[in-house]
Amino acid sequence: MKQLKVKVIVERGSDGKYSAYMDYYKLDFGLSGFGDTAKAAMADFHEAFEQEKRMCAAEGKQPPELEFDIRYDMSSFLDYFAGILSKSGIEKITGINQKQLWHYSSGNRKPKSQTVHKIQERLHHFGKELQQLKFTTD
Repeated sequence: MKQLKVKVIVERGSDGKYSAYMDYYKLDFGLSGFGDTAKAAMADFHEAFEQEKRMCAAEGKQPPELEFDIRYDMSSFLDYFAGILSKSGIEKITGINQKQLWHYSSGNRKPKSQTVHKIQERLHHFGKELQQLKFTTD
């Protein structure tokens, strides 16, 4: 079976909880996960996928080969990477004020699409810089 790429949406709900769900409807099952954090929702989502694979195996079916294309809303992104990227660091990379990032993180405000694009582009640029990073061993 060929690996199928499916979109997974990770978002913060109005209740402050997080969800991760498969945005693909051509399979005979769906996957979702929930939690108090974006990481917890993703862990629950992956556990749902493992459970689906176990069920397929138990029924003698070939488990699906899926590649997940994960998409975060801004609040979920900021929550998921909070232990790695500080608001101060994200401000330096993107030029978006920390106070504004805190509003996005809490879900009190949602960024405009052009702001989302700006953040994404600058983080991707930063990622490319990191990929080119080399250290000396002298």
